[in-house]
Amino acid sequence: MSDEPVEPGAPTARDVGIAPVADIQVSGGAGGFRAKGEDLVAMSALTDEVAGDTLKTALAGHKFLAEPDVLASALLNPSGVVRFEAAMAMALDGPNGLTATSAAIGLRGDALRATKLAYEAADELAARGLDASRWMAGLAVASAPGGVVAAGLATGTAIAADVYANYDGDWEKWLVDHPGMIDTLTGMSPGMLSSLGVPVDLATTLDLLAATYADGNAHVTALMPLPDPGPHNLREILLGLDVRNDPNNDQDNSNLDVRVIKDANGKVTGYIVDIPGTKDWNAPWDPKSANDSGVNVDAMAGNSTVLQLGIERALREAGAQGSGVPVMLVGHSQGGIVAAQSTNDLVASGYNVTHVVTAGSPVGRIDIPGNVQMLSLENRNDIVPRLDASDNPNTANRTTVTFENQTGTIGGNHSIGGHRYDERHRDEPPVDHNYVAVAGQLDGSSDPSVRRFLDSTGAFTQGSGLDSELLRYRVSREGVN
Repeated sequence: MSDEPVEPGAPTARDVGIAPVADIQVSGGAGGFRAKGEDLVAMSALTDEVAGDTLKTALAGHKFLAEPDVLASALLNPSGVVRFEAAMAMALDGPNGLTATSAAIGLRGDALRATKLAYEAADELAARGLDASRWMAGLAVASAPGGVVAAGLATGTAIAADVYANYDGDWEKWLVDHPGMIDTLTGMSPGMLSSLGVPVDLATTLDLLAATYADGNAHVTALMPLPDPGPHNLREILLGLDVRNDPNNDQDNSNLDVRVIKDANGKVTGYIVDIPGTKDWNAPWDPKSANDSGVNVDAMAGNSTVLQLGIERALREAGAQGSGVPVMLVGHSQGGIVAAQSTNDLVASGYNVTHVVTAGSPVGRIDIPGNVQMLSLENRNDIVPRLDASDNPNTANRTTVTFENQTGTIGGNHSIGGHRYDERHRDEPPVDHNYVAVAGQLDGSSDPSVRRFLDSTGAFTQGSGLDSELLRYRVSREGVN
């Protein structure tokens, strides 16, 4: 996928090893609770149907109690008719009769629906309760006389003591060992701001922060396309993103790739958009690129961004709009935020977005259409996915894979982790790690949620590689860069 030449004797994909990551856990998706909740709803609907059919049978049976021929036979065999009427009444309306059975079946359907709603309500209340507790903690700290200063000094002193006593003064190592601090501080910030007199929640806080950054207009430049074999599995999907994300691979000056996947007949079967992470960390008064801090804040606040506009224009140039051809958005860090945030607008604009893959991205508070399948990979030691202080929704169309991979550095825990062969690494064993490594392990997973997602990606992973190509685009802010 890179236009760098491969040295003779360079490792092939078969030679590259995978550094195993630990404690892989899967939530949501086809095997998650919400999917099982939908099964409960389907079962309750079937139960209602059975209850209705049973009641219809009971109602139809009542006509035999007043059947003229039966009544007429009472003249010849009155005791037999009485026994018949009693037996029919018991079968239809007795404690174990059809009418009672129909009611019981109907109640079972109601119970199934109630169970689903109860679990969903408990899940929602737990999330809201956690948000509220963090908000109140922030308010309490900031509202107490000298609270911010006193709490800050006490907390800072305790942390500093721990850092120097147990981490040899290495603050970075302390932070990656305590990534939950990011969730807590992010969740407390709205409460602390609310102490100023204007109550805000996290969404409002992000909106206020986003307003300090000017987004601007997108300018999209198409660069020379390259041949591309296309990916054949999840690992290769992540490797393609890794190439685009590599800061040492910026000689082509592009920051967005669209991989056009074609079959053996040259027919386009899918488009994969590779969206890299943040390239510029800047203050609000110093706008930089389409991959700067402002895009992070704007996208997390739910706003359209210059990078999102660039994605739409690149896909339009590639021929995806209105074609009905499936589109997959793949993003790391900021790229995952923008990918998730883009889905609704792209679908509304005529793009058939069917899949999203994010790696190390805080996307828990971003809504996506119910018919878009989303796979989110999160290293529990990576602080970036924690910046939204929220777990990802446990829905049937959103699968989250968390895992443990501790490198001891913020950058290492957040890196995509693909091995790229070049002279600098000639003497190093080629090994995938972090997000690429977990993707490689998931390719062989039997988990139902992971399997359902991967089995649905054939439009992107079964290309012939003969005519597929890599379209490269430079997205910039007009008047800025």
